[in-house]
Amino acid sequence: MKYIFGPVNSRRFGISLGIDLSPESKSCNFDCLYCELKKAEPVPLIKREPEVEDIITEIKNYIEVNGYPDVITVTANGEPTLYSKLDSLIDELNRIKGNSKTLILSNGSTIKNSEIQKTLTKFDMVKISLDAVDQKTFRKINRALKEIQVKDIIQGLKEFRKKFRGELIIEVLLVRYVNDSLENITKTAEILKEIKPDRVDLGTVDRPPAYRVYPLTDKELIDISGYFSGLNVNVIIRGKDSIEEKISLSEEQIIKTVKRRPYTYQDIQNLFDLQTVQKVHKLIKQGVLKEIKTQKETFISA
Repeated sequence: MKYIFGPVNSRRFGISLGIDLSPESKSCNFDCLYCELKKAEPVPLIKREPEVEDIITEIKNYIEVNGYPDVITVTANGEPTLYSKLDSLIDELNRIKGNSKTLILSNGSTIKNSEIQKTLTKFDMVKISLDAVDQKTFRKINRALKEIQVKDIIQGLKEFRKKFRGELIIEVLLVRYVNDSLENITKTAEILKEIKPDRVDLGTVDRPPAYRVYPLTDKELIDISGYFSGLNVNVIIRGKDSIEEKISLSEEQIIKTVKRRPYTYQDIQNLFDLQTVQKVHKLIKQGVLKEIKTQKETFISA
């Protein structure tokens, strides 16, 4: 299981099987303050790209054992649209996905590129981040390569919306003292009304961030959502999830999964079977897994 991870019990997408297009190192043209990955200098490409055939083989093996997940999520230890074989990958995914939906999680940095737009139209769902709409705030929170302009991301999103028939989701993540000003909130809401996404996910710092930044409260998020009237806004507040069928993972799979995406104790209890939960506690006692405490939650990571 080198390129796939999970499954993740997503509050918004159901049971999601992840594909990491950069498993060896962080490969992103952003270095966001709130990133759950380690801080790193932004880069323009993914080194040592995986082969499409190897990724598809892993997914087929997973499906054969576990059945189809609700969603197959293309992401990366960084930015997935930097993957040069993304078009071939989504073509192959669409051939084997069965009743699963395909989703890609992107920072939007390449959305102005017409070829990227064409590739993204092949996904069922596209989720793109837009944390600020002026260049100064954008640079402050997303720490992107210097040549990346937020105005190009906004224009690209407007163009893409006209072409895309699937579900377009925009995520706005607010960080205290960084992009939570009333000016940024109201301007972002205005731009989103022009883009017309199917849904806006409004959230704040949740998982352990790369830099020392602070979240907003749930109440503040709910109050801020009022500025996004006329849009389908989903305020992201950590709740209790549950699924009927629990997942079983080996110790190796547990380590690889939480290394890519930290889990809370509640996530682990809800998603995995009793044997897997016991393995998690064993790995914590052995020091293989560790607890990371934030202001809101305690996460398990590797």
